[in-house]
Amino acid sequence: MSDLAYTRARQLPEILRQRIAVLDGAMGTMIQRLKLTEAHYRGAGGPAGVDARLVDWPRDLKGNNDLLSITRPDVIAAIHEQYLAAGADLIETNTFGATSIAQADYGLQDWAREMNLASARLARAACDKFSAPHKPRFVAGSVGPTPRTASISPDVKDPGARNVTFEQLRAAYQEQILALIEGGADVLLVETIFDTLNAKAALFAIEEAFDATGERLPVMISGTVTDASGRLLSGQTVTAFWYSVRHARPLSVGLNCALGAALMRPYLQELARAAGDTFISCYPNAGLPNPMSDTGFDETPAITSGLVHGFAQEGLVNIVGGCCGTTPDHISAISRAVQGQGARRVFGGG
Repeated sequence: MSDLAYTRARQLPEILRQRIAVLDGAMGTMIQRLKLTEAHYRGAGGPAGVDARLVDWPRDLKGNNDLLSITRPDVIAAIHEQYLAAGADLIETNTFGATSIAQADYGLQDWAREMNLASARLARAACDKFSAPHKPRFVAGSVGPTPRTASISPDVKDPGARNVTFEQLRAAYQEQILALIEGGADVLLVETIFDTLNAKAALFAIEEAFDATGERLPVMISGTVTDASGRLLSGQTVTAFWYSVRHARPLSVGLNCALGAALMRPYLQELARAAGDTFISCYPNAGLPNPMSDTGFDETPAITSGLVHGFAQEGLVNIVGGCCGTTPDHISAISRAVQGQGARRVFGGG
């Protein structure tokens, strides 16, 4: 680890003790607004034109947002910079689906390492551009859940069936994580967890990557409550979820996506009570889906930021941001809403 990277790794926990930090908003929402075509996903209109490897690619690539870090880096860099200009302290790499398992749907499983490396470098460059001594910016390497689950059968007629193994998940995550570290990530964010067993594979792969590289980055963990039952899709309450992952000694644990801030509050309260010695993050959707809305979700920046402000006043959070449907306007409003609010106190000093 370089001296600068080591300094950043030490800065973030100290910032979280002093104030509430702001994470960026939705990458997918911003990309959808651009109405990119199949040609754009292959590189048309970008700085290097269509990628020669994709000219005759046999599968549709539109919607594979992780690929844009290679084919349209200008698009991804611009989105990062919009969120940084809005006040984000941390920005996520464009790698939510950049595992070989997820990319196999497009036949691009062999591109996974390249996607993660390119994405991390883009986020690193953006953060370096916007960082200042009084406001350093941090790259959060996004590690998504994959479209396959180790705990739940894909066949309703066969509860014991699985379409992925722990070992396959571990190997795919390790490839992703090594590239994120090499590309300059400051922290690793295992996010949108709906299956704790998938998350455990990611956390195991992170430890392997740390052993292999000799570097140890802070780790953030964020689960997703899928409905009013207050449970993850794989069945755990948020308290049970926390006790299943606390062995990783994460910098933070939190909730994102799914219900939106209004419906997320009781589960965030439960998690904050259970994880008293760990920083708490929350980056909700902009309410519930609404196909008639510009962002596809109901809440305006004023509504979302008002709800997040309530979390801050209640002393529930150390990191806040936005998930699906949120934009730089949402993040700007959230940043203003939590400015001056005290950070949640962590027993033992974090």
